[in-house]
Amino acid sequence: MDTAIALTEVSKRYGDGPLALERVSLRVVEHEFLAVVGGSGSGKTTLLRLINRLSDPSDGKVEVRGTNVQDLDPIGLRRSVGYVFQGIGLFPHLTVTENIAITPRLLGWDRARQAARAAELLTLVRLDTAYGPRFPHELSGGERQRVGVARALAAQPQIVLMDEPFGALDPLTRDALGQDYRRMHETLGLTSVMITHDMLEALLLADRVAVLQHGKLIAEGPPAELTRHEHPYVRELMQTPRRQAERLTAFLGDRTR
Repeated sequence: MDTAIALTEVSKRYGDGPLALERVSLRVVEHEFLAVVGGSGSGKTTLLRLINRLSDPSDGKVEVRGTNVQDLDPIGLRRSVGYVFQGIGLFPHLTVTENIAITPRLLGWDRARQAARAAELLTLVRLDTAYGPRFPHELSGGERQRVGVARALAAQPQIVLMDEPFGALDPLTRDALGQDYRRMHETLGLTSVMITHDMLEALLLADRVAVLQHGKLIAEGPPAELTRHEHPYVRELMQTPRRQAERLTAFLGDRTR
């Protein structure tokens, strides 16, 4: 399959600090859903920032669809790549429709087309079109996050980057929105890269998982392959969902006695 994103021997250092990423090589193919996991400070967010040129690599090369991002206009690149993050970042003084239509407006779409696209996306993220005139403060956290996803998809990007997109939500909303996004990923034929701390979320949603530790890529592959990985940190990550399931089974067993 064609390559959508490629990092080749990429390193990143901020100022005089330690390397945030060290010689990372990673390939994401078209229409793949990649989850990137690792602890705080492992370089996950830095990796996303390099893909859409919010940061530039200290060494190595980042390519999007075969073109070095250093040769692309950063503004144009960011408008062509959807970005969803945990903080959501909706503009409080704009309506839901206006928030969703930010990128189409910057691209010069007329108002009728902007409104039609916003209504289409509200339906796609399972919100009634009556939400269009509302303001962010009138929405729940889950509703705001759905609007954030809709905004990322507004200009019809083929690549979507997500930085802990569901982390601040309650468990029921998080699970529902994760499954809804996976459905949209498949329906729209997207290429998705999601950062998450939740190994179970990565296993349930992604086609492939990449594991970062201290700025280094220590493992990557389909979830089934990672269950057999020999690196102790990877084994620990993969065992976490199993331990949670065992504790839940024991708890439920105790409650039924």
